[in-house]
Amino acid sequence: MRTLFTAIALLASATFATTSLAGQDPAPEQPPRYTAIKLWPNGAPGSAARRGEAEIGRDYWVRNIHDPSLLAFPADVANRNGAAIVIMPGGGHKLLVWTNEGTKVATALNRMGVTAFVLKYRLANEPGSKYSVEGDAADDARRAMRWVRAHAADYGIDPSRVGAMGFSAGGELVSLIADNPEPAERRPADPIDRQSARPDFQVLVFPGPRGIPATAIDNAPPAFLVAGSRDPCCAAPTVTLYEQLRKSGVSAELHMYADSGHAFNLDESNRISILHWPDRLQDWLADGGWLSPRPAK
Repeated sequence: MRTLFTAIALLASATFATTSLAGQDPAPEQPPRYTAIKLWPNGAPGSAARRGEAEIGRDYWVRNIHDPSLLAFPADVANRNGAAIVIMPGGGHKLLVWTNEGTKVATALNRMGVTAFVLKYRLANEPGSKYSVEGDAADDARRAMRWVRAHAADYGIDPSRVGAMGFSAGGELVSLIADNPEPAERRPADPIDRQSARPDFQVLVFPGPRGIPATAIDNAPPAFLVAGSRDPCCAAPTVTLYEQLRKSGVSAELHMYADSGHAFNLDESNRISILHWPDRLQDWLADGGWLSPRPAK
């Protein structure tokens, strides 16, 4: 009988302890919710014929984009410094490398206090596409920059500290809007279109050759460029653009990693130096004053 009473007492004690500890557990954290934003409320110009088609996504990529959009990644209010970056993933204009060159990059920038936006732009090289890189995709990139500036106050962003960052094909879009002139025939369709589409700074990660050599280099914003020295498509354009910027007196920093190819992204290399290229980007952003906390204007 004593053994039974002892067992009951131990069980009651364990239950009480478990209940007490559970009462001290912190509330579960809710995962962040990210907001998708249509760039054109009435649809992108020239996309009406396919606007109702659903996007197609698998694992790390997405394609069949006919209604361009931004996904917003606001920096934590306690860590926010007022800077913003629009990220343009690569994928050869056939698809978008949505995670490794988009959403993962956005969360890394958030840790620097930077509010990020990932762009879904129209794809010119997808089978059956009638879009163009220099026309439609670049228009999406410009519209994204304008949208962020028009809504800067909503995100605690300084509209004079909005940069663009592109990977591979996305780097082509950055160069097209940062280092080349906007087509003169474009007319504002709404108040957003009256905002500037030129980035205040540019980050080009193994950028492709479109837009390089640049044709408006004297007005280009400060640039950070990174690529692999053995990248067959993008090593030469990266060096070419850097030399243009340097000779024109535009502030620019170049990192060419030895014995490295294409698409090393944030953490897709076994080379120690490449694993740390985001640290070099953070250093460059800090040296340029882009990470210094400033109130939104």
